[in-house]
Amino acid sequence: MENRQNDKEIDAALRKVAFGFSLEEVTEEYGVEDGELRLVKRRETRKDVPPDLKAVKMLLDGSAADLSAMSDEELENEKQRLLKLLKEKET
Repeated sequence: MENRQNDKEIDAALRKVAFGFSLEEVTEEYGVEDGELRLVKRRETRKDVPPDLKAVKMLLDGSAADLSAMSDEELENEKQRLLKLLKEKET
């Protein structure tokens, strides 16, 4: 049963990377004032991680498509086509 849960988590992580994602990062800096720790600076940053073609390829592992014979332009077109298909299936 634990293997199934791990497989689901791995699949979810792989799909996340294949689609691309955003993350928010919070950095807090503290200083000592009057013998107490106080928040001096807080910065929130949003980072966008673009879709990853290798993750898309891993999702499609075992398919009949021979990606190694494709040019860079063909791979990019295939990537966009596959991302569109994945997004449609997710919704």
